[in-house]
Amino acid sequence: MTTSLKKGYLPPGLVSNLQDVLASRKAGSNGEEQSKSEESEGPSSSVEASSEIDSSKPVVLVTNGDGIEAPGLTVLVEGLVRDGRFNVHVCAPQLDKSVSGHSVTLGETLAVSTAEINGATAYEVSGTPADCVSLALSGALFSWSKPSLVISGINKGSSCGQHIFYSGAVAGAREALICGVPSLSISLNWKKDESRESDFKDAVDVCLPLIHAAIRDIEKDVFPRNCSLNIEVPTSPSTNKGFKITRCSLWRCVPSWQAVSANRHPAGHFMSKQQSLGIQLAQLSRDASAAGAARRLQTQRKSVEIETVAVAGRPDVQRETVKKFFRLEFLEKEQEATDEELDFRALENGFVAVTPLCLPLHVESEMHGAASEWLAAAITGDE
Repeated sequence: MTTSLKKGYLPPGLVSNLQDVLASRKAGSNGEEQSKSEESEGPSSSVEASSEIDSSKPVVLVTNGDGIEAPGLTVLVEGLVRDGRFNVHVCAPQLDKSVSGHSVTLGETLAVSTAEINGATAYEVSGTPADCVSLALSGALFSWSKPSLVISGINKGSSCGQHIFYSGAVAGAREALICGVPSLSISLNWKKDESRESDFKDAVDVCLPLIHAAIRDIEKDVFPRNCSLNIEVPTSPSTNKGFKITRCSLWRCVPSWQAVSANRHPAGHFMSKQQSLGIQLAQLSRDASAAGAARRLQTQRKSVEIETVAVAGRPDVQRETVKKFFRLEFLEKEQEATDEELDFRALENGFVAVTPLCLPLHVESEMHGAASEWLAAAITGDE
């Protein structure tokens, strides 16, 4: 039986069926296009976990020299997060690199892992503080490449005087300065048998107003240019006498190299010769990675080498290679300088010493004056 159709007319049932087929085809096509689009995009250039960043808040990057599990960094990040004014990101060494200076890692692959720090996006890096800041500012790790401020610390121990060249914490801030980002390095004048971990929290409370002032003036473009501020907090932060702009002194601890036996463990334990070698490598270079130590262990020379000597017809002789082991320690030294404007002297007198560190050394005096004016305004000005 045939059904006659009026011109331009389709039965409602057929129209419904056609609509369903077209809808299903469209959905399938969209799915394929989306899949192809995702495949063509490939992995993102940044490995940062996708999370909403409040663009109204400035980004603050935190690093340190003592390692990501150090209490100084933990308390600082907690304070910044609790303050609620910043997007806090962390990129810090996996291990203690407190005296690594401004060393960077070339020719070796660095491992980067996520770290759990409440309220912050955090990564730990198997490298130095300078590595961490350089990587963080490169755009390869985070979705941004230029935070408002980099803070390195809080370091456990003073970084006054010539120790700015040894300090990993200062190096992290200096690397930011090299990259054109304002930075602060913060150290607590930790003293054995006197300091407590709660002092780090007090140090954060002391420094937060200065951090607020720095962010505010960075946004106004009135923060001192071409310099990083090294902030030294006295041993008892809660009883400090206020902020004082200072100059970098020539203060340094005295290096003391001690000869140690081949199988001597730092804690006085004795181990096998193979185990001892790994410890000695760590003693000789705190920056030696586990991979580097293993590689050296595999390629170590024999303790006795055969050397051919043929002079004036003398027979070949065997010469024993002498191998010695040393360990470096820093000893405190009493300083005779009495200038109250020097960093270590102001610190000892209970002030929070703020020292501008510059890259172009010839503008140091100019930066000192600019930083002094800024600090006075920051302390007395409204938030």
